[in-house]
Amino acid sequence: MKGSARGSAVSSSLPRVVAASLIGTTIEWYDYFLYGTAAALVFGKLFFPNTDPLTGTLLSFLTYAIGFAARPIGALVFGHFGDRVGRKKLLVVSLLLMGGSTTAIGLLPTYDSVGVAAPVLLTALRLVQGFALGGEWGGAVLLVSEHGDQRRRGFWASWPQGGAPAGNLLAAGVLSLMTAVQSESAFLAWGWRVPFLLSAVLVGVGMWIRLAVDESPLFRRALAAQQGRTEEKPPLVGVLRHHWREVLVAMGARMAENISYYVMTTFVLTYAVTHAHFDKQSALNAVLIASAIQFALIPLFGALSDRVGRKPVYLVGAAGVGVWAFVFFGMVDTESFGALVLAVTVGLVFHSAMYAPQAAFFSELFATRMRYSGASIGAQFASVAAGAPAPLIATALLKDYGSATPISVYVAIAAALTVLAVLCGRETRGQDLAEVEERGAEGRPVDGGAVGKPAVT
Repeated sequence: MKGSARGSAVSSSLPRVVAASLIGTTIEWYDYFLYGTAAALVFGKLFFPNTDPLTGTLLSFLTYAIGFAARPIGALVFGHFGDRVGRKKLLVVSLLLMGGSTTAIGLLPTYDSVGVAAPVLLTALRLVQGFALGGEWGGAVLLVSEHGDQRRRGFWASWPQGGAPAGNLLAAGVLSLMTAVQSESAFLAWGWRVPFLLSAVLVGVGMWIRLAVDESPLFRRALAAQQGRTEEKPPLVGVLRHHWREVLVAMGARMAENISYYVMTTFVLTYAVTHAHFDKQSALNAVLIASAIQFALIPLFGALSDRVGRKPVYLVGAAGVGVWAFVFFGMVDTESFGALVLAVTVGLVFHSAMYAPQAAFFSELFATRMRYSGASIGAQFASVAAGAPAPLIATALLKDYGSATPISVYVAIAAALTVLAVLCGRETRGQDLAEVEERGAEGRPVDGGAVGKPAVT
């Protein structure tokens, strides 16, 4: 098969591409989750000190949510240029933006020093983080997807997804270390800055690795094929005209995945400390342990999606997290550290079943010259409605009702939406990405058949 031959030709460089994508996404997610963890534990006291603790946390989560508003803009900008000039160049830009903004947060003055300017500056830097991450995810997973072949794409493309738990693990680990070796006053005075300043070092390592990776061979062929043809339309136009159904499927698929993750890894820190009376370090350690387990599980679920399909694995994760949401908070309320660890871990097991096949699933929905735009738009526009307000909504529900049950219902509704979206989508396992391109320059089938019909069923 033509696609298999192409995959074999590039297989020797695939492990290096996977490593570069994983390290880059780990660094970017470290930066992003570091903010979320600090928002749950620190920023309310430093940037919104003139409020009660829960309201301060609520305002802190509001700045956290604002960062998500910039992610669709990043998806549009990075998707457009990524489909025009290549994946690699845009991934370098996203890493620099993310690392620079995170380091700058570590240098910010607090409210006590400059007043209202402090939360304003914090929000501005959060917007830069969101813009950068909006362009990072699509490029990282596509670079891997387009280097490999269809037989094990689920496995290989899931590795950049491992950057999320690895970044969360690193962020929670560094903050946990700082809280363990410092007093509360020292941590609030300067210790919280160290993890943010550490980003400058991590970005240097990431840049060195990412610059050594080759551009996607599939993209290079598609770009060469376009030379000499009539002027092509912007990728966004092609996506909205020919792939709007796939965009809606991707957005729906993200609802349960995004909401459950931020509730069970970010909001849980606030809930465990303020409602279940855990100390900060115990809450951080629980997320740290669960994230380590999730990192190991993601490639396994990715490989499973190569065997049984993207949809079955995804559906198990969505349905599971919807049910587990009603068990989750009850376990946290026992005030047992073991129960807290188990609650977060099982939640992330179900999340992994959605997150692992997501990279291959979304990549296989779009043609090469609009794949960066399509995958990024589907993923990042959903994050505005899903992950962005999740900790904020959960905190508000807890404050209004004094119970976690409404939060569980919120997660369950998101799970139902995701199940519906995935059921409406098509199975993409075995899709040759080159065949998607050959179906037409704008993603349309040249023979009038269905766009992106799977090569293996």
